This record gives sequence, structure tokens and C-alpha cells, in this order.
Amino acid sequence: MIGIDGNAPQTAVDSYIAGDHVGNVIYLGGWTGMPKVAATSHHLQRQATSAATGGVPLLIAADQEGGAVQQLKGAGFTRLVSARDQGTMPAAQRESYAATIGAQLRSAGVNVNLAPVADTVPASIGTANQPIGRYGREYGNDPSVVGTAVTDVVQGLGRANVAATVKHFPGIGRITGNTDITSSGISDAVMSANDPYLQAFSAGIKAGADLVMMSSARYPKLDQANQAPFSSAIIDGLLRGKLGWQGVVVTDDMNAVAVAGTPPGERAVRFVAAGGDIVLTGRPADTRAMISALTARGASDKAFAQKLQAAEQRVLALKERMGLLTC
Repeated sequence: MIGIDGNAPQTAVDSYIAGDHVGNVIYLGGWTGMPKVAATSHHLQRQATSAATGGVPLLIAADQEGGAVQQLKGAGFTRLVSARDQGTMPAAQRESYAATIGAQLRSAGVNVNLAPVADTVPASIGTANQPIGRYGREYGNDPSVVGTAVTDVVQGLGRANVAATVKHFPGIGRITGNTDITSSGISDAVMSANDPYLQAFSAGIKAGADLVMMSSARYPKLDQANQAPFSSAIIDGLLRGKLGWQGVVVTDDMNAVAVAGTPPGERAVRFVAAGGDIVLTGRPADTRAMISALTARGASDKAFAQKLQAAEQRVLALKERMGLLTC
């Protein structure tokens, strides 16, 4: 899944779909007005030809959380309040609010919302939590409250047939650093396999979430050696095993500073080997290195080839559930 901003040359994006067989995109910043977004979505889906993607339509995603995180703005898009404010709404109102977000995304040709945030930020940390608390991206300070809100948002988006993404597993509410811009302060020394903060993720899964996004932080009690997107103990063990998640797992941005010490191709390989499915990068220039590394590893390692096939089947199953595939 490659990121494109509103000022990116369309021909460059087309080349990644046609030449590199990229099957999914995410809208980053610079997108203003429903007409522009809808026209771009229509154009992108037309590039999903039999030669490019086997005729399989694209997942087109956006971060449409609310507050400081709303990538699609302007005419046709409601100016959304923050998740913190959504957390104070009555449940029915919150679900309806999410359904409205979903309907607007659908009208723009966007079929995946990279929301809701299931991270719980303890009140003792609050805005010192740089990735979530600073921007009011959390629904509350208690995992049961967050879980209820996550359930409402997942169900509301589902009413509009927009895939909901629960993030950032297993949680970045206790860290202080923002993995997008630093590799410091990104370790949660408390998180365990029985942590109550996992409740909000479980609630999202039970509510019918379509994807789970990994965090890029570290959790030494779960895996001392590997960051979350590279950890089979966290993805295959905790998420797929203990929590029973059988759906699509997507990375957070693999262009983040927190993972910059790992070469792009290795990031992709390690993620899939750990049980992941969709590698998301806000830097399309890394795409070819990632694809080459995945292809080479799949050709030389039978077990890894099976991981690739399983990832492919999960993504195709999601697209089929969303009505993107016709058989």
C-alpha cells in the first residue's frame, strides 16, 4: 500500500500500479474537496487492469479519524471533531457519526478508513504521549471506555461498507515518543499478553473490524528482540493466536524513523515472516526494493512462500467481503 499526496503527479502513481503491481493506495495530505478525491479514486481503479493487478480492484485508504488527523477535507467532507470528543458522545450518536464519515469516504471512492484508534492513553501520561495523547486521538483513558467507542466506530463504518482498521496494536498509549519521527521513547515496558489495554483491540475485533494496524514500537515483555511489526510473537502469537484475529494485518508507515535502521526490503520481509499482510509505505520509492526482497525470499524459502500466499488470500478475502471481487 503506497501513500500519495494531493500534489503527487498522477503518472507517477500510475506507474507503480502498472509496473510494480501495487494493489492498494493511501491518501496522505493535500486532498481538498470531494470532486478531486472521487475523480482520483475513479482514475486509480481504472488502472487496476488484468495486466497490472490481475483485474483485482484496489483498496483505497485514508486516515479519517477526526481532529488533527483528517486527510480528506473541504467541500463534501465534514470537519470532524477529535476522537477525544467523539468519546464523550452517546453510543448511538457516535455510531451515526462514524456512519456519516463512512458514507463520505464511500462517495469519494475510499473503501478503507485507517481508524479507529484503539490505543488507551493513561491519564497520568496524557498529552505527554506524543503520537496519540498530544493530538486528542484517544477515545478515553480507560480501556473499557475506549473499547466501547471503538465498537461504535467499527459498526458505523461498516454500515457504509467501509473497512475499519483498529490500530496501533498492541497499543502506543504508554509510550512518549512518536514512532513517525523518532526511535527514542518508543518502548512500552508494561505491555504483556494479559494487559487490560488489549481489551479495546479485542472489542474492535469482536465488532467486526476488517484490518488491524501494527504499531512500530517495542514491547520487551512480549518480544525483547523485535519491534512489533517484525515480531512473530506479537503478530502470529498474540494477535492471531491469543486474540484470534484471522483477518488482514497492515503495518503503520514503513517510512517511519522508528524502523529506518532496517533496510526497506528487509522491513517488508520481516513483517510478512512475522505474520503480516499489507506493507504500507508513505515513500513509494521504497516499493521496488520491498517487492524485490519479498519475491526473492519467496523463491528461495518455501515456508516464506506459504506466508506470502496466506497474506494474499487474506487480502483477497477482504476485497471479496467488500464486494470488490466479482466471480
